[in-house]
Amino acid sequence: MIAAVPKSSCCAFVVGAGSLRKGRSALPIARSGLRSGHKYTTMAFDKGITLYTAGTPNGWKANMIVEELKVPYKLHAISLSDNEQKQEWYEKINPNGRIPAIVDHDEGDLPVFESGAVMIHLAEKDPQGTFLPKDTRKKAEVISWLMFQMGGIGPMQGQANHFVRYAPEQIEYGIKRYTNETKRLYGCIEKHLASGKDWLAADQYTIADMANFAWIAWHDWAGVQINDMPHIQKWMKRIEERPAIQKAMDIPDKSFVKQYENDPEKKQEMIDGAKKFMGSQK
Repeated sequence: MIAAVPKSSCCAFVVGAGSLRKGRSALPIARSGLRSGHKYTTMAFDKGITLYTAGTPNGWKANMIVEELKVPYKLHAISLSDNEQKQEWYEKINPNGRIPAIVDHDEGDLPVFESGAVMIHLAEKDPQGTFLPKDTRKKAEVISWLMFQMGGIGPMQGQANHFVRYAPEQIEYGIKRYTNETKRLYGCIEKHLASGKDWLAADQYTIADMANFAWIAWHDWAGVQINDMPHIQKWMKRIEERPAIQKAMDIPDKSFVKQYENDPEKKQEMIDGAKKFMGSQK
C-alpha cells in the first residue's frame, strides 16, 4: 500500500473529462478540509488515478496523456519550491523524488513514476490504442521516438536550461555545449518531419508527439530558437490546437511559457526566482 499523503501537503481535485480552470469540470474533493493557498487535504479515492505533477515539461507530459485519454483523476500539485517531492511520503511513490508520478487505483494503488513510464502505462490501458498503437511495428516506432525525447532532448535541454538560466555564472562552454546539442536533436525531428510526415511515428498523433512537444515548447527558456525549422513549427501548431494539450499545459497553474511570453519583466522575474530557488544567487 502507498503511504498516506499528509493532509497539510496536498492539493486535491477530482477531475473527469475536464481540468481545473473556468468552464471545466474539476471540483475540489468533497469534505476536503480547509484550503491554504493551492493546498487541500485529501480523502480516499479508489477509481482512476492520482496525478502528482507540476508545471514543467515532464509534468506536462503526464498531464497530456491524462487529458487526451480523459482518465478520471485526482490532482495533487507538487510544490517544487517547497521540495515537496523530496518528502518521505512522496519518495514511497517515486524513490527518485521527481515529478510526475501517478498512483493507479484501478490497479490496486499501483505507483508509476518517470514521465515516459506514466505515458506508456496509461496509453497501453486504452483498448483502442489511440495514442500507442497495438501493432508491433507501429508501437516500436512510437516507443523509439519517445525514448529519443527521454534520452536526448530531455537531458540535453535540461542542461541547457541550467547553464542559460540558472547557473551562478555564465559558462560559455556549458551554454554552447548543451544549446548546440539541443538544437542538433531538434534538427533530427525537423529532418524527419520534412520527409513528408505530419507526426513522428506510426502515421498518427501519439505519445511520442506529446513528449517531444512538451520539451520543445520550452525552447526559448533553453536559449534555443526554431525560426529556421518550419516543419517543427507546423507540427507544434497542430499539437497546440488540441484542446487537451491546452488544458494540460495549464495544470496545475497557467502555463509557464504563457506567463512570460510577451512580458520581458515577468520573464526576468521568473529567471531571478528560479536562480534563487536553485541556490545560485543570494
